[in-house]
Amino acid sequence: MTINEKLATIQTKFKSKKSRFNSFGKYYFRSAEDILEATKPYLLELGVSVTINEELIASDPMPILQTTATVSNGEDAINATALVGVDLNQKGMQVPQQFGSASSYGKKYALGNLFLIDDTQDSDAVNTHGKAPKAKTKNTLTSTTDPAYSKAKEYIKSGGKLEAIKAKYALSKEIEAELKTL
Repeated sequence: MTINEKLATIQTKFKSKKSRFNSFGKYYFRSAEDILEATKPYLLELGVSVTINEELIASDPMPILQTTATVSNGEDAINATALVGVDLNQKGMQVPQQFGSASSYGKKYALGNLFLIDDTQDSDAVNTHGKAPKAKTKNTLTSTTDPAYSKAKEYIKSGGKLEAIKAKYALSKEIEAELKTL
């Protein structure tokens, strides 16, 4: 099984409950630790490992952390990244807490990008911050200008399966036809 097939297996079988509760926003969410815990059964089964690396890539006008989540079989690897700014003006937090908060957020989103965790399942997507909720829409992929199309195209070119993409997105006939030709 190639590294792409192993990653696709995790992506399509991945389940991580939202076990954390934000009492201020009154919503459940999953953390980076929850995501990592949910991947553990696949590591030995598929012979892969997951690592996370962080790097400070800018400091002015604000610190920017780049977090990279990697799945590897020891020979080949696939990476996904997330960029997060550190809000040094966050009230009620010391600087280490501000960096820790940004670090946790970056890890969660890098892992989410790697394992194709739907943004609509994230706490930020469902937190209305006291405003009326928007109508739910199904994730669709209907345009070649959508960033998800580029990711899907790269995924297919590197050996990924169209079925894995279709499990996450409703594809227009045109997009599905284009992806089949890759």
